[in-house]
Amino acid sequence: MSKFKKDGGRALPPVSTAALPDIVFMLLFFFMVTTVMREVDLKVKQTNPAATEIQKLENKSLVHYIYIGEPVDTEKFGTEPRLQLADDFGTVADVGPYIIQKRTEVVEGLIPKLTTSLKVDRDVKMGVITDVKQELRKVSALKLNYATVEGGLDK
Repeated sequence: MSKFKKDGGRALPPVSTAALPDIVFMLLFFFMVTTVMREVDLKVKQTNPAATEIQKLENKSLVHYIYIGEPVDTEKFGTEPRLQLADDFGTVADVGPYIIQKRTEVVEGLIPKLTTSLKVDRDVKMGVITDVKQELRKVSALKLNYATVEGGLDK
């Protein structure tokens, strides 16, 4: 006769789900905090030209974008290329004040590192781009970038 009995008939206790809501809310809070929403709603069509030799920008927080292209709502704004500065349409004369205003939002030591990126539709004529570049020269925004996509030569 043995003193110890095997108790094979005992069932395992159920898994506790008491901590499950805490874990779900913690994950939800994490994703809400780390998700970045789109900063600008595009009002112009963008089909970036392809390029063979491209480089990625290092610090995107120091980049200001100027969008140039045909308006999305052509019935309201026509088909001529328009400039979009932040969330609004602008003219070539508005480029200088836009860059100056963006400089005031940055620490003074980082102003020389500011980059202006032109996101231009591939069908826009070069005259508009030249006018924008002239305005950028007037406010000494000489660090310029053209946004492209990786690919072969355009035809």
